[in-house]
Amino acid sequence: MSSADEHTLAFLLAFDGRIHHLEGGYWLKFEIKHMPVTSQRPHGLSYSFTLHDPDGARIMGFDNAHAVPPKGARFKARTPQNDHWHRTVDDAGRPYPFTSADQLLADFFAEVRRILTERGVSDTVIGEGAIEDKEA
Repeated sequence: MSSADEHTLAFLLAFDGRIHHLEGGYWLKFEIKHMPVTSQRPHGLSYSFTLHDPDGARIMGFDNAHAVPPKGARFKARTPQNDHWHRTVDDAGRPYPFTSADQLLADFFAEVRRILTERGVSDTVIGEGAIEDKEA
């Protein structure tokens, strides 16, 4: 792992338990932990990055909590990795090709911007908190 990758990973792990409050009542939730490397998590990370609407419903997310079938065909072989993303509220998940922590962050924030732009909401962070604060 390069020093740039190590720096990004340390930055990403520091996000664990963080909530970013956005305009209009939208918010982002970050959960990430270093785990032993497995075939399901070859990068050694367990993560869930989600965008929530003002009512608290998840409207988009990237995670690796469970495997999802490949998109498009019943007969495609499943990949052993659990990395996937939920593009919409109703999306059961589609495989996500995890390449690096840096790319995961870039892809997550690109989707956040896309969705919020479609809804006419700014992606400016107006406050930060912890998951415990939101769940209390």
